[in-house]
Amino acid sequence: MEYMKTASTSARADEPRWLTDQEQRVWRSYIEAATLLEDHLDRQLQRDAGMPHVYYGLLVKLAESPHRRLRMTELAKSAKITRSRLSHAVARLEKSGWVRREDCPSDKRGQFAVLTDEGQEVLRRHAPGHVDAVRQAVFDRLTPQQQESLGEIMRIIAEGLEPSEAGADLPWLR
Repeated sequence: MEYMKTASTSARADEPRWLTDQEQRVWRSYIEAATLLEDHLDRQLQRDAGMPHVYYGLLVKLAESPHRRLRMTELAKSAKITRSRLSHAVARLEKSGWVRREDCPSDKRGQFAVLTDEGQEVLRRHAPGHVDAVRQAVFDRLTPQQQESLGEIMRIIAEGLEPSEAGADLPWLR
């Protein structure tokens, strides 16, 4: 875990704004929960569907798109992953027969990822187990008010980390 000095009342102007003890507790709780949740969901999907959580997320994004297809660049942006990681993932999904690539007729360099009927069936079969895992890990543990607060907090953090200006260093632009 990264080193974070405790904030002091006599901090110099040139010193970093160290986290307070309370902020450190919150930060470390977040890191631990996020790591454990991702691992929990990844293990559930590997066990039940034979795919990692990130692949499942790609299939869901394609299933929710018009005609079950997205340009690869849009899929990378939506999934918040690098284009090279997406290319590798789509290649694996193609081998399973769950996704196929199609060339973009209006752009010789562009490609679409398309969810196949077999991929749609995989989602249909495995979505109930995945939703149950999410519900048990997150929503069943929180009150409706806590769920609303968590959603609001995560939206605020996400908005702050996704700059809209050109040239931003974002994974799907790499």
